[in-house]
Amino acid sequence: MPRIRPRKTKRLKHAAIARIAGRPAKPSPKLPASGCRRVSAEISEIVRKRAEAEAAIAEARKSHERLREAIDILPQGIVFLDAEGRYILWNKKYSEIYSRSSDLFEPGARLQDTIRIGVERGDYPEAVGREDEWIAERLNRLYQPGERHEQILADGRCILIEERLTEDGGIIGLRVDITELKQREDSFRLLFDSNPVPMIVCALDDERILGVNDAAVEHYGYSRAEFEKLTIRSVQAFETELPWAGDRSSDELTARTWKHVRADGTLIDLAIYSRQLVYNDQPAVLLALMDITERKRAEARLAFMAQHDGLTGLPNRNLLRQQMDEILLHNRRNAEKVAVLVLGLDNFKAVNDTLGHGIGDKLLRSVAKRLRSILREEDTLARLNSDEFAIVHSGLARPEDAVFLAKRLLEAIGDPYLLDDHSVVIGASIGIAMSPGDGEESEKLLKNADMALSRAKNEQRGTFSFFEAGMDARAQSRRKIELDLRDAIQGDVLRPYYQPLIDLATGRITGLEALVRWPHPERGMISPAEFIPVAEETGLINGLGGLMLRRACMDAALWPDDVRVAVNLSPAQFRTGNLLSVVMDALKQSGLPARRLELEITETLLLEKSSEVLATLHALRALGVRISMDDFGTGYSSLSYLRSFPFDKIKIDQSFVRDLGSNRDAQAIVRSIISLGIGLGVIITAEGVETEAELSCLRTEGCHEGQGFLFSRARPNVEIVGLLLAQCGVDAAAADSEDAALVA
Repeated sequence: MPRIRPRKTKRLKHAAIARIAGRPAKPSPKLPASGCRRVSAEISEIVRKRAEAEAAIAEARKSHERLREAIDILPQGIVFLDAEGRYILWNKKYSEIYSRSSDLFEPGARLQDTIRIGVERGDYPEAVGREDEWIAERLNRLYQPGERHEQILADGRCILIEERLTEDGGIIGLRVDITELKQREDSFRLLFDSNPVPMIVCALDDERILGVNDAAVEHYGYSRAEFEKLTIRSVQAFETELPWAGDRSSDELTARTWKHVRADGTLIDLAIYSRQLVYNDQPAVLLALMDITERKRAEARLAFMAQHDGLTGLPNRNLLRQQMDEILLHNRRNAEKVAVLVLGLDNFKAVNDTLGHGIGDKLLRSVAKRLRSILREEDTLARLNSDEFAIVHSGLARPEDAVFLAKRLLEAIGDPYLLDDHSVVIGASIGIAMSPGDGEESEKLLKNADMALSRAKNEQRGTFSFFEAGMDARAQSRRKIELDLRDAIQGDVLRPYYQPLIDLATGRITGLEALVRWPHPERGMISPAEFIPVAEETGLINGLGGLMLRRACMDAALWPDDVRVAVNLSPAQFRTGNLLSVVMDALKQSGLPARRLELEITETLLLEKSSEVLATLHALRALGVRISMDDFGTGYSSLSYLRSFPFDKIKIDQSFVRDLGSNRDAQAIVRSIISLGIGLGVIITAEGVETEAELSCLRTEGCHEGQGFLFSRARPNVEIVGLLLAQCGVDAAAADSEDAALVA
């Protein structure tokens, strides 16, 4: 076979390929048919493969575009590099983040070249002064799997960089603009570090302390290095729930109270405000620690003061009731008796008035100490008010046990007290109520014991008295009087009756004392001895006294001009501070001259704030009102009061006038008082004159005026007007006879 044939076939093949490729081919000699078929098949295969390649390329382009579209919508910057660190693909956010270098981003460009050019341009301020070192560090991080670091750009933005290796050795890079986050962190750091409130950041999971501010270091006394070795439970004083327990998902501020221990071992109370956050890329809790130790102490003091007496430290009435309820409940279960003793000090007010409130306070503390020393540990002792104490004595088998305790208490109280070089002696009275017989509730037992105390004081001070059922009836009656008296004052039912004051030399009526009378619609006329004490105790005496003063002035304004009216004043009326204006209003409304009004006070009034009382008395006297001292001789220091205020009249108490004709001691006292009054230029009036013998003795001693049943009982104004008219008639008749004698 000739060798030329294969060469011709080969040349034909190359020519065909050249034509397909678009290149000119050298003319070839004509081929045989079999050779042409083989060439045609090969050409078809080449065309098919080319079409497949073009389709694959087109599909790849479409996938590339879809990938680009997908990464372009991401909020983070994305970049793809090959194994040699050359750019393959990046998204719009990446170009925006590195806008100053975006002109360098081209497929096939090397990242290290763009970094180097960027450093030369000044795009990376961190690299200034250490450019080569910075570039080397940056490229070294490029191939650290999972490496995350931050990068500061020239415009001040902070970029978080995270890069990961692909299976073929390439790199996928993530870029996040964390500028705003860093600004918040910087603000947090500034607020955290410089905040005067102690703050701690601890890990949410293992409770390690991750950070503390200066205020926490100073407040706790631990160094920062010591804090780093602690957990949040290490500073807890007691095992309690963590501040964020039960709400681990909340990022809101929550507050709880905790007790911590300082480095020196002292305990502090804290109000802890907690908030969950991310700290150094890990879940954490921020704790703001408000030291409320002093506030808690103050609250404890307030709570103690609310339930205890500030002077003695004993429970007050509120706490006593709570303790009594518990004791009574316990004793009901055990079928035991409980004695409630209310102890009132006798003459305590006199100690306060004569020796001062400082000595009085010391006396009360000493009394409390003595009482506590006698009582058992399980007994309850409380201070009810100024001079009253309560004792709850439980587990009794019989009332005699309460009697034994009461006697011991009275004996102990009666021993002298040495207070600031003063020897003070006082007594006490005790009222006793027994449970269950006298009541099973604390309030009722205290009330019944208090009624028993009132009986002990009224009948014989320095002793004790048991509660009796009749006492409650009397208390209810007293309450009824109080309610009815209040209505009577508001309804203007009370009326003044007048008892004449007689000039012992002439027998004439020189004045009349106004005495209040209460005509009750159901009970008839109620004695002042029954309702005046109630008015004094309840404060109704102010309204009652003002009412009587106005009525007496209105009545007296219609009497003869030489007849005065005397009105009694209660110490309670001086305490209100408006007595002067009340008197002035009464005089103005009635038109009564001030010289015809005589105000009677008792010596006990001057025991209360005597400087204020004397100032009011001087103001009243400056109006022209006359001031009289009633019940002279029954007080504590009568003579000293005569020196402190120039009284216009002294009224000898009826206790000295009674049986004056046969009682030599009474005669001596009355003689001394009359002599004293004459020496001071003061009118002397004797009260309670009931017999001729008493009158004769008073006249003999030179007494000026007399008052009592011997002359007249207290009468309503209509009868007084008749007496005064009769007296005027006598005067007129005497004047007529005198004129007739002159004519003769």
